Amino acid sequence: MEAVTTERKPIVLSAIQPTSVPTLGNYIGALRNWKLMCEDYDCLYAVADLHALTVHPEPAKLRQQTLEMYALLLSIGLDPEKNTVFIQSMVPAHAELAWILDCYTMFGEASRMTQFKDKSQKHADNVNVGLFAYPILMAADILLYQANFVPVGADQKQHLEICRDIASRFNTLRGNTFTIPEPFIGKVGASIKSLQDPTQKMSKSDPNPKASVSLLDPPEMILKKFKSAVTDSEACVRYADGKDGINNLMTIYSCCTGRDFAAIEAEFAGKGYGDFKVKVAEAVIEELRPVQENYRRLMADKAYLMQTAAQGAEKAARRANKTLFKAKKKVGLLLP
Repeated sequence: MEAVTTERKPIVLSAIQPTSVPTLGNYIGALRNWKLMCEDYDCLYAVADLHALTVHPEPAKLRQQTLEMYALLLSIGLDPEKNTVFIQSMVPAHAELAWILDCYTMFGEASRMTQFKDKSQKHADNVNVGLFAYPILMAADILLYQANFVPVGADQKQHLEICRDIASRFNTLRGNTFTIPEPFIGKVGASIKSLQDPTQKMSKSDPNPKASVSLLDPPEMILKKFKSAVTDSEACVRYADGKDGINNLMTIYSCCTGRDFAAIEAEFAGKGYGDFKVKVAEAVIEELRPVQENYRRLMADKAYLMQTAAQGAEKAARRANKTLFKAKKKVGLLLP
């Protein structure tokens, strides 16, 4: 009788900061696909609350936002039985490995990080060492779990590159310890643009509240935002160059209904933009309804959330501590 072998799934790690509620763009572009990934990958999802400390958030607010973000991850369908869903600060190995990696990161390569330069200019009154060392903590997040792949946006590519450099340097100097991670190239959702400036990506940091839709916006607010969305003067629902506003609304409608652009154009032939905007809003409301219902149910049961978070942290720590033990041994630290 032949032995049955189970092939190990590639490991994917994703983390999200709890500083603000994700947008519809975040959901369609990434979060909605996360729940499908566990079929093909061994997935770890973290609420990166340690990273949020660089901007000195108000403590009680950070605790609340961390719990809310954890609830949101479960609400979009991340099954804690099939995935490892945890809160970063509940796994001490992240901070401990970060210090070891600090000592294997060159000052020059860390100072070249463009995000540090950008944030230093925006927050000139708070250029702290944590902001400078942010990419090294991110490297610890990834390397602790021997992640094969990391989904990264354009603004995080440089951080993955320095993570790979640190891991390679450590492996060269101290022997093979860390898996060298690759950027995740998988199913990517559509790029959703701002409702007020459809040449720009929808962003949760946009100062214009009408520009983005939050996952937790109530239906009446979603409807109001779509009614005020920027379009054009043609009054014809069709996908074409120069029609950025309508193209964006058609993309959103397509993602929420599954209809292609040709079907959408046929559906709204002879109808004005007013009708179209209302239909897009209604489709978004229906898409987000189960997420919002799950979220309200979970937030009403804090004991369950805390228990699930503790179980997720324990599950993550079992894996993280194996890597940390190995790294500590390699650098010469005494172990019990």
